[in-house]
Amino acid sequence: MPNITRGQRMSGLMTYLAGAGRANEHTDPHLVAGDSSIMAFHGDDVLDRATALKIARNLDHARRAYAVEVPSGSVWHCSLSLKAEEGRLPDERWAAIAEEFVDGMGFSEGPDRAACRWVAVHHGLSKAGNDHIHLAVSLVREDGTCASVWNDRPRAQERAGQLERRHGLQVLESRSAGRGDRGIKPGEREIAQRNGAAEPARLTLERTVRASAAASADEAEFVRRLRRSGLLARPRFAAGRDDVVAGYSVALRPSSVRPDAAPVFYGGGHLARDLTMPRLRTEWPDSPEHASAAAAEWKAAGRGTPARSSGRESTEVDPALWEQCAREVAAMREHLRAVPVDDVATWAHVARQTSGAFAAWSLRVEQVPGPLAETAAALASSAQVRAHRVQDALLAGLSPSWARGAAMVLAAAAEGGDGPVGQAVLVRQLRNTVRALHDAHMASGEAHRAELIATAMRAQLEALRSPTDTMTPATTAQVQAETVRPRALGSPLPAPLPLAPTTETVAARRRSGASADGGAER
Repeated sequence: MPNITRGQRMSGLMTYLAGAGRANEHTDPHLVAGDSSIMAFHGDDVLDRATALKIARNLDHARRAYAVEVPSGSVWHCSLSLKAEEGRLPDERWAAIAEEFVDGMGFSEGPDRAACRWVAVHHGLSKAGNDHIHLAVSLVREDGTCASVWNDRPRAQERAGQLERRHGLQVLESRSAGRGDRGIKPGEREIAQRNGAAEPARLTLERTVRASAAASADEAEFVRRLRRSGLLARPRFAAGRDDVVAGYSVALRPSSVRPDAAPVFYGGGHLARDLTMPRLRTEWPDSPEHASAAAAEWKAAGRGTPARSSGRESTEVDPALWEQCAREVAAMREHLRAVPVDDVATWAHVARQTSGAFAAWSLRVEQVPGPLAETAAALASSAQVRAHRVQDALLAGLSPSWARGAAMVLAAAAEGGDGPVGQAVLVRQLRNTVRALHDAHMASGEAHRAELIATAMRAQLEALRSPTDTMTPATTAQVQAETVRPRALGSPLPAPLPLAPTTETVAARRRSGASADGGAER
């Protein structure tokens, strides 16, 4: 898993790599590979601060000799990390991986290029238990020219996938399936801990935006729901215009721990690949009237003035809507029976919408992120596909309305609210949808992603179950025997997912039209 950063000071990077680390995790810093000059002089040295500074001067030699200034930084830093369950690799394996990666990124000597100076440092496991190395590369080549880093992050992902296969390492399923999450960086977690927050701000923002988008029938309603959720929202207008919104950003309000702190805004694309303005708009009406109404709400949000109008977000939900929404979800579930497991666009679309419903439910009833939030996150991870695949699902005629109603009623549901039977039916249908997503991942060979979904659902249902004695006998009879009423939420939930079936079992059951647990579901 490559993580790339850029900087100006090679000495700063090398002294950090030779030091104790942020959590004293650098237990044995040493070189495992590097260009010939570095390894000839320092290959066997103890990597202390003095040695690190010497290595930094060696790496930086060409930049100083040719007086080259690289505006965005001449230091290219990339960490290559394994998953914790893969254990540790010997230095010889890491050396081979480092050399192949550097060559694949174009930093080594070639027929039409001089070499960059570089070094690979290994210093034990990370705080989370991941074995990894750090690559420090000078972008100024030995002849004074600059190495190109255009498109370096996608190229690094591609190269990492090749190395995983070549060296027999666990292949990252998100990369092989064309998916990819916005990872949380250690600094974001540290800020959350200092602020006394239950999770990094970006996760809270993503879940809130996802829930608001899933429940909204148009863009203006989306803006109002963001504000009703307590977020600060502001538009990004197209160049030279004040009536055409090209993007948006959101922020949490300052906490009571740090009331004077300035809000930190995140653009939709920095929250998740499927939360950009263009992606969200694919599922809302597109007309001059809707665009004008949305622009008015965005302006009010940016200025901090009251909303210009109100809509569904401010009305109470009729209990009868629970059963109506359940029927819509059931119809969509039937539609999925004809969708091939390799139709990534459609399954990602379904995962996104279902995630929005669980996110809305989580925000309504969980005071701190819990099992519902975890389920929403697991499903959202399956929704992260490349932009060019999005239109495929829309061309297939898969409407977002089936999940919009579910997200709306879950967002508005009160604890202990009315309509327990309708709630049970809706949640059961959502569970069936999640199971369908799980089965599709299993059948397409994404076992790890399927297990993430199954684990999240099992944890959610186990945490929320309680005896049925809080329900009337009539309600208990109507809600099937496997359904129980959670004490905290006031809405029945089905029993946990079964253990994940094998890929062969899933494929066989799909061919026969049966569900993953052996019976046809409705």
